[in-house]
Amino acid sequence: MSKLLTIWNYIRYHKYMITVLTFLVVIGFLDENSWLQRIKYRSEISMLNSEIEKYKRQYEKDTEQLKELTTNPEYLEKIAREKYLMKKSNEDIYILEE
Repeated sequence: MSKLLTIWNYIRYHKYMITVLTFLVVIGFLDENSWLQRIKYRSEISMLNSEIEKYKRQYEKDTEQLKELTTNPEYLEKIAREKYLMKKSNEDIYILEE
């Protein structure tokens, strides 16, 4: 009985500190909007922003290449020869691999 009384007196004496610590634990770790979740969300947002920038650069590059393909027949022929190994009727193609 004396242990329960001692615990009860400790709780009564430090009730505000216990309440604040409980609040900090709930807000910091247990809540769905906790500090840990916020840190995870920030890292995910930065990763997604870098991915967005990568796709923007890819889009600009592809747009420029499409514009070049539609306006320049020599460039179209160059791409057809390099990527798809197309050739003219009087040519031979040699592929060198390292």
